[in-house]
Amino acid sequence: MGGGARQLGGFLAALAGWVAALAAAVLPQWRQSSYAGDAIITAVGLHEGLWMSCAAQSTGQVQCRLHDSLLSLDVHIQTSRALMVISLLLGFFGIIVSVVGMKCTKVGEEDPVTKSRIAVAGGVLFILSGLCSLAAVSLYATQVTYEFFRESTIPINARYEFGSSLFVGWGAAGLSVLGGALLCCSCPAKERRGQQYQRQSQPSTAREFV
Repeated sequence: MGGGARQLGGFLAALAGWVAALAAAVLPQWRQSSYAGDAIITAVGLHEGLWMSCAAQSTGQVQCRLHDSLLSLDVHIQTSRALMVISLLLGFFGIIVSVVGMKCTKVGEEDPVTKSRIAVAGGVLFILSGLCSLAAVSLYATQVTYEFFRESTIPINARYEFGSSLFVGWGAAGLSVLGGALLCCSCPAKERRGQQYQRQSQPSTAREFV
């Protein structure tokens, strides 16, 4: 795979990861009602996320409400919020930096070495973005697991388990890290050696032709 194709593939993967991270941060399905244990038919399914909680009726009607207070939230929710916001900001700046540094764009094409270094910087931003998403989702999942398995008088089918947003967040983190790693594979040193070799070989070729 050539350098330009590798950069393009890495950028598309990282962009898909950023969009998935945005969807995971907005959706309220970070944890949902558990249907484990005894089969009990419930008319309401509960979903909770970083920003709101929702109740889905058996008729298909969904009612959502934003969290009332920021300071009254649990520590793991506040931490996951902060990590997801940082992840989205890093990914946004990574998109801008990577577009400037990619070979398929004409911005700064007169200096390929600096352009490749900018692409590497964009890849680093994407990797950091993916790590923040991974930390946020894993922290929330750890708390859900702890609350599910701890000894309590609450029945199992009245507890919470993993929601779909957690799996979307894990996928987003993987795509961001993969895309950032492909962008970081751009090596300015090789391009510099190639340019020097071309400059040295052009005069000798002209002399032999004469």
